[in-house]
Amino acid sequence: MIEVVNLSKHYGDKKAVDNVSFKAEDGEILGFLGPNGAGKSTTMNILTGYISSTSGKALIDGIDILENPVKAKQKIGYLPEIPPLYVDMTVKEYLYFIYDLKKCKLPKISHLKDICGLVKIDHVYNRLIKNLSKGYRQRVGLAQALVGNPKVLILDEPTVGLDPKQIIEIRTLIKKLGKNHTVILSSHILSEVQAVCDKIIVINEGKIVANDTEENLSHRLTGDHKLMCKIEGNKDNVMRALQSIEGVDRVYCDAEHKNNVSEFRIEAKEGKDIRKALFKKVAENGWYLLELKSSELSLEDIFLKLTMGESIPALENTEKNKEEAED
Repeated sequence: MIEVVNLSKHYGDKKAVDNVSFKAEDGEILGFLGPNGAGKSTTMNILTGYISSTSGKALIDGIDILENPVKAKQKIGYLPEIPPLYVDMTVKEYLYFIYDLKKCKLPKISHLKDICGLVKIDHVYNRLIKNLSKGYRQRVGLAQALVGNPKVLILDEPTVGLDPKQIIEIRTLIKKLGKNHTVILSSHILSEVQAVCDKIIVINEGKIVANDTEENLSHRLTGDHKLMCKIEGNKDNVMRALQSIEGVDRVYCDAEHKNNVSEFRIEAKEGKDIRKALFKKVAENGWYLLELKSSELSLEDIFLKLTMGESIPALENTEKNKEEAED
């Protein structure tokens, strides 16, 4: 488990990280998002023991990274954005070197063989790293992070330089690793975070502005619970029928098209799911439902909304808010 408590990092008068707190539980994949200069990389560098914090704590499986860095780092596998490779070594030589550097106690040959099979670099095991493509170098970097079977994996842009097929393979691997490891994944590719992560943290100007699942963030930020639908039928009759559905607050007709087709925006009351009733009402009247979609925000919309300076106090410290609500 990773626990960050009131973490701050100052460079003179500049607060790179400002009183940040969050947790990543065992077996959880945590997506770490933020624009350039938000404090994301600084936080990750503190977690890995690369730099020290000005105040606060970073605990790796209960061990303070500053007070006992050697023991804490034994529990971390780290893949920086640019993998720390020695390109004049073969993959085998490099992984043997990392194995010795980490003072790994697992059976060397079988352990490294398992890792290479996992990240699919078996067939380049005896090749010089400098002769490998960028994608395969990235895989070798991931392999070194897995040496010693650490409890915590910190991955910074793990799919940079990979082709689409390799990206899917690495995403699948990360999800698999998340079953037995705590994973922090930093990425600028929002679809990647969306596909892999259980929970998302958004940091902006050194502060956490959101800490929740994508679904909950979307629900909170959207505010109104809206459905957009396209129905073939008499516009006025459809409007009246939609307004009669229990749980519907307001109905708007946003556009009219040919062949008696109209687009409607339906606002439901808080906590009401009207989709089944909507399908039933359309079928009863012999109309055709041509399109139905939620207007809740995508991860890209969430990211932009949270980092463009909009005031969203309900989202700040969402984990704390949830705990207080439960109490």
